[in-house]
Formats: sequence, C-alpha cells, structure tokens
Amino acid sequence: MDAEGLGWLLVPLQQLVSWGAAGAMVFGGVVPYIPQYRDIRRTQNAEGFSTYVCLVLLVANILRILFWFGRRFEAPLLWQSVVMILTMLLMLKLCTEVRVANELNLKRRVFAAADNKDEARAPPRRSYLDFDPQHFWHWNSFGDYVQCVLAFTCVAGCVTYLSIDSALFVESLGFLAVLTEAMLGMPQLCRNHRHQSTEGMSIKMVLMWTSGDTFKTAYFLLNGAPLQFSVCGLLQVLVDLAILGQAYVFTRHPLKPAPHAAHPASAKAL
Repeated sequence: MDAEGLGWLLVPLQQLVSWGAAGAMVFGGVVPYIPQYRDIRRTQNAEGFSTYVCLVLLVANILRILFWFGRRFEAPLLWQSVVMILTMLLMLKLCTEVRVANELNLKRRVFAAADNKDEARAPPRRSYLDFDPQHFWHWNSFGDYVQCVLAFTCVAGCVTYLSIDSALFVESLGFLAVLTEAMLGMPQLCRNHRHQSTEGMSIKMVLMWTSGDTFKTAYFLLNGAPLQFSVCGLLQVLVDLAILGQAYVFTRHPLKPAPHAAHPASAKAL
C-alpha cells in the first residue's frame, strides 16, 4: 500500500519535473538577452551588442525548424527555435531603431556645427535591396532585416522540400543547424586571443551561458535527441569553458593596455 501511494506521488512529481525541464529548454536560451535588451532601451546605445549574433541565431534556428520536417525531434526543441527567432527579431528591431535615432542626432549636431550643408549631409540609406556586401546586415530599416530573413527562409525551405527524401541531406541540414549555433562563441574566443584580454566581457553572462549550454547538452543526451544536437552541445560547452579559461589566464597575467585602445563588449555574452 505504501509503495502504491508512493507511486501516486512520484508520477505527478516526474511529470512536473518534465514540464519544468521542457519550459527551461524553450525559454532558457533567451534569458541572457533580456538584460541586454533592457540596457539598450535604458541607455539608447546599441554599440555593445553585435547584430551578427542575431544573424547567426536566426540562421541556426531556421535551419533547425527545417530539420524537424525531415526528422522529428523533441517538441520543446522546436518551440525553443520559434521563441529564439522572435527574440532575435525583437533585438534587431530595437538595435535598428536606436542606431538610426543616434545617427539622426549626429546628423543634426554636424549640421549645426558645419559651415555648409554639404558637410552636414547624412550618409545614404543602406537597404537590403542594395546587395552591397560592405553594408550587409547594417541596414537602416528593420523591414530590410525581415525581408532578408524571409528570403533566406523561402530559399532554404524550397531546397529542403525538394531534398526531403534524401537522408544525407536531412542529416547534413541538422548538423549545419546546430554547428552554426555552436560556433556562436568563436568570434569572442578569437577576439580574446587576439587582444590577449577579456576586458569588456561580462563574466557573469558567460557563466550563465555555460550553465545553460551544459543543461541543454544534458537534456539532449537524456532525451535521446539526434546525435547532431548532442555533439554540437558538447562543442558549445567546450567553447564556453575555453572562454572562461581565457578570462582566468588573462586576469592572472594582464597585459599593459595600449593607449586609446577600446575593447568592445562581448557580443554573445551580452
């Protein structure tokens, strides 16, 4: 009787833990970007956040959703991609609005200080339809980013639809999706190595990032997710640990800062 009563208690408890783990998977990935979003709104300055983070995460999660059509995986992982795409679009919208507003204020200050109007002329509008590689992902309108994302989704969707019967294509698509996301920390790792410093990088955010990637990888392994998810999750954890190792080494053996050197904040950590 005691065993039966204990079973009635354990079943809902296990269900509650399962729901909690699924909820953490769906929403946990966007948590580090909440303080960054609030900081940008408060300071009206988006210089510390690289919109290339949004680009990488948008591509990775769009490819992951397309992978789902070829090989079904856990529903929380699918919804995680949807939530992350919406979050990155919100980040892009805010960053674009803040950057355009700051450029407009700069134009007004230059116009007031210039002796003639030619010197105060604002730079030309950068648009997605210009197809200018030099200004790729540095456009002046949020609509241009949306158009680019929709165009990529349509092209990738058509290719996936035509190749969905190929097991090699489906597996390669899944590996490309998670590998893209796993490589998100590499620019920060290379920057730290190049400058021999982690100045401007938020250690707290990297720690949060590391714990989240560790939880995510454990979730993949315990729930039998496709092999691509587990392998690239382990890769993400290794990159996180490498960045933390850099922080420890460069803190213990700091280099003398170069005069007037500026170290931008970590894109991913923020």
